[in-house]
Amino acid sequence: MNEEENNHLPEEEMEDNIIVLNDENGEEVPFEFLDLIELEGEEYVVLLPAEEDDSEEAGEVVILKVEDTDSEEEESYVSVDDEETLNKVFEIFKDKFKDEFNFVDEEE
Repeated sequence: MNEEENNHLPEEEMEDNIIVLNDENGEEVPFEFLDLIELEGEEYVVLLPAEEDDSEEAGEVVILKVEDTDSEEEESYVSVDDEETLNKVFEIFKDKFKDEFNFVDEEE
């Protein structure tokens, strides 16, 4: 989901911490909502794919920026291209949940 996404989510889709986004191909993809992080006046959602597969990306979170829409009942999420921002948001998330998740640092 590297391309910018413009997903409008009604409040009722956030039940049970599962939200459904549309990927770049228009396919619905369920995610578990993990947290909402505020950084420098912007809000970011941290999501975990709800349907895990055996690919290399299994267990990786997705971080999307929250953007307001014309409707108070919907939010729009867009991808974040700035690696520094992604890392800052992820570090805040890791610090908040260090006792709940077993984070694995990937060596490059």
